[in-house]
Amino acid sequence: MAEHGLRKWIITLTVIMASLLELIDTTIVNVALPQIMGNLGATLEDAGWLVTGYAVANVIVLPMSGWLGDRFGRKNYFITSIILFTIASVLCGNATGLYELIAFRILQGLAGGGILSTAQAILLETWPREEVGMATALFGLGAVVGPTIGPTIGGYITDHFSWPWIFYVNVPVGALAVFLVSMFVKESPKYAKGQPIDWWGICFLAIGVGSLQVVLEKGETEDWFATPYIAVLTISAVVAAVAFIWRELRTNHPVVNFRILKYRSFSVGIFTSFSLGFALYGSVFIFPVFCQNLLGFSAQQTGELLFPGGVATICMMPFVGMMLKRGVPAQFMSTIGFVLFFVFSLIMSNATLESGTHYFFWPLIIRGIGMSMLFVPLTTLAVQDLHGKDIGQGTGLNNMMRQLGGSFGIAILTTLIHIKSGINRNILLENINPYNPAFIERQQAYIQGFQGRGYSAFDAQQMANRAIEGAVAKQTMLVTYDNIYLLVGLFVLCCIPMIYLQKFKKNITLPVNAH
Repeated sequence: MAEHGLRKWIITLTVIMASLLELIDTTIVNVALPQIMGNLGATLEDAGWLVTGYAVANVIVLPMSGWLGDRFGRKNYFITSIILFTIASVLCGNATGLYELIAFRILQGLAGGGILSTAQAILLETWPREEVGMATALFGLGAVVGPTIGPTIGGYITDHFSWPWIFYVNVPVGALAVFLVSMFVKESPKYAKGQPIDWWGICFLAIGVGSLQVVLEKGETEDWFATPYIAVLTISAVVAAVAFIWRELRTNHPVVNFRILKYRSFSVGIFTSFSLGFALYGSVFIFPVFCQNLLGFSAQQTGELLFPGGVATICMMPFVGMMLKRGVPAQFMSTIGFVLFFVFSLIMSNATLESGTHYFFWPLIIRGIGMSMLFVPLTTLAVQDLHGKDIGQGTGLNNMMRQLGGSFGIAILTTLIHIKSGINRNILLENINPYNPAFIERQQAYIQGFQGRGYSAFDAQQMANRAIEGAVAKQTMLVTYDNIYLLVGLFVLCCIPMIYLQKFKKNITLPVNAH
């Protein structure tokens, strides 16, 4: 039932606020890991499970959130998820050991998965069906901006306070969200109440998606299939995924209703959402590593660089929603978004070791505008044919695919960086030989420079070799990151034909809920 007037806007701001809780926490911990490691006496490998545990729990619950909302009522499930998330945040801040903190992060992830898709489903049902583009645009503010500003907020809190406060800040926001939801959000029909619970489906889903997420998060650092547990989890993911799909198609009361894939726009839409996740999370992953490791920027500087792009996204989201409402085809806007993202990637692929903060300002603005023109139209296209209880199921699956796209993107890009750096290094080393005049000239310049500072001929030779090795290492990583940005750009261009497989509608609307 659509809402109107002030009530509609209060509900909108409430669900966006709750979504930001979950989305910011996806990345806020990353910048605090060094301090957490120092305080809890953990290695980087062990502390990495704080991020992995949250992501695994999150992606398991996402596809189930529609069913859970149908069984207990969306309002009840939403409030419970926010309360559980807030309690888990307090427990994380009070944790005294690493494994205790990992356990509470997993609890936080389970609650967070319920917040995201349920918030989107509530928002889609709150707005009139002819304004679904605007509703999606407003939800997109959190979905796109949250992961972008997470590191900025985390860096500021960690620098000025201490790491537990990255969790404590969730408490007042969570409490306010619970109050507003209880006062203004209406309960939805409990479609699945009293129906048998598909325990086998839940079990297969948890094993399949959970195993896949761990493989994607840990595969590169564990040398992929050379590590036994990665190989076992890969097999588990494949077997459980096949068993899960088979089970859900045979049971009368599935946890995830794959029958909604009969809608062409939705079935194509989950793949475009996967591509969006790949580009969004992949680019957010590459940029800080590139700036901090190669250019020597601080975490705060990197976060500040990302902030204007987030502002550009915020400013563009309502404009994109209005354009959709006026009948501009979502496919055309998505195409512009993909092209803008390619332009961003192309500019970034030409960065050098002399690139300063000013070089990245406009590319990141272009990326921010492009993301606003991707998230809103792609999500709107995906859900345009869904109604009633299918909305909850669809938003859950769609968000899971975007999250998995991000995980695949980070895993694939990390592996490509490793492979390409080896290839590029070998290419550069071909020029390090006594028959190359440029190399001899550079080497002699280094030697003479060190000898001029009073070092012996032997020491100057050794120092010159180390200087050349350092230059080769930096140039190797620069060329590698430039190559990766270009590959990401080409990937998003290849995604453009997919969006034209979805239905064109002059005004994209949601059908009236079926009861």
